[in-house]
Amino acid sequence: MANFTMSGFVLLGFTPNPELEILFAFLFLVLYVLSLTGNIIIITATSMDDSLNAPMYFFLKHLSFLDVCFISVTVPRFTYKSFMQSGDISLWECIAQCFAFIVCDTAEMAMLTMMSYDRYVAICLPLHYDIIMDVKTCFHGIIGVWVSGTISGVMHTAATFSIRFCGPRIIHQFFCDIPQILKLSCSNDYIGEVGVTVFTAVLAFLCVAFIGFSYMHIFSSVLRMPSAEGRAKAFSTCLPHLAVVILFISTGSFEYFKPHSESLNALDMFLTIMYTVVPPTFNPMIYSLRNKAIKSALRKIVYRRKEVLNSSSQLGDKLNI
Repeated sequence: MANFTMSGFVLLGFTPNPELEILFAFLFLVLYVLSLTGNIIIITATSMDDSLNAPMYFFLKHLSFLDVCFISVTVPRFTYKSFMQSGDISLWECIAQCFAFIVCDTAEMAMLTMMSYDRYVAICLPLHYDIIMDVKTCFHGIIGVWVSGTISGVMHTAATFSIRFCGPRIIHQFFCDIPQILKLSCSNDYIGEVGVTVFTAVLAFLCVAFIGFSYMHIFSSVLRMPSAEGRAKAFSTCLPHLAVVILFISTGSFEYFKPHSESLNALDMFLTIMYTVVPPTFNPMIYSLRNKAIKSALRKIVYRRKEVLNSSSQLGDKLNI
């Protein structure tokens, strides 16, 4: 492993074995391409199909954009590092990565909370849905999502990199992970970051509590529906969102609250992948595979594309004649 400068760090990645590291890089690259493809498809479908102009799809489109940002913070840098066989990362690049990661992480939690509120209003207060979830509310919700992420990113990044680092600046992770960076601090310099973490954890708990409260009322309302078709439709829109929430919260909680060892073990690898790569990759699959409206919109887009290609081909044949 190359030496690092005093102004930077070394990312050890998953293994000191170069061949295995490249194998992990290929795996991450495949997942990255799948994530980009799936999320861009959802963004395209919800943007081009006029039937998908409901707030639910508005938030889904922004969730997909957020997932693209989230996975792009860590995976491209890791694959580059693995193929170039160099774990060096400059101080400013590490600061930028930490900031972007926390922004996306916090914004994802806020977005899932906003989506749960949308489902709560749609199912529990259907007569007031159009009034409550109007265009103004949706835009304010998206602005709130990114503002909360930015504030959290600034607080965490400022608190983390205001500490003094002692000893070798080696990060036992494939990206600049704040818990791993705090291990490099001198004495009790990390107390400020602990305070920020506690504050953020309280906000995250409130989001989880709100999501749980929303789904308690949602399921209670759904089970009281007289129509089996109505219950099936309500579950089909709520269960994918609930699966995404459980996946994101459970893996993130395990990653941040488990004891961190001095080096990455198999459990650390698994949790890291589950937390940083799997949610952005499988979110579009979870939503698109169970959502008939999105599948219908995708079929319309493909059909329109075929019509355009056929028209272009016929026009070309006429010009040749």
